[in-house]
Amino acid sequence: MANLNFIWPFFIVENLKVSVAFYVDKLGFEVRFIGPDKEDPFWAIVGRDNISIMLKAITRDIKPIPNHTRHEWARWDAYISANDPDALYKEYSAKGIAFRQPLKDDNDGLRGFEVEDADGYVLFFGRPKAD
Repeated sequence: MANLNFIWPFFIVENLKVSVAFYVDKLGFEVRFIGPDKEDPFWAIVGRDNISIMLKAITRDIKPIPNHTRHEWARWDAYISANDPDALYKEYSAKGIAFRQPLKDDNDGLRGFEVEDADGYVLFFGRPKAD
């Protein structure tokens, strides 16, 4: 019996409300938790389908540090497995999402696309290429 259930990336964000709005309004996520005080929250869990991401504003002097800002080869902060990246790309295109990388088959054997969130974190939505 499997013991592990899921993983949630944890992103430090600059402005929680702006970050949550990006995931909800642009990517179609829902707020699964926000708190601890709804009037002045500092962390949230957003998710869609079977995935979730934790977002937390620490203090004004603790800024987001996406992987690609530390090294050019660290392209992503999260790999999000998508059964049908083509359909998701079409959905996001219709919403006017700006893509960091458009839908394509890349050199790593993956089919998918990249989106940069409000804090510069790069999300890859895709799957291994079908043979």
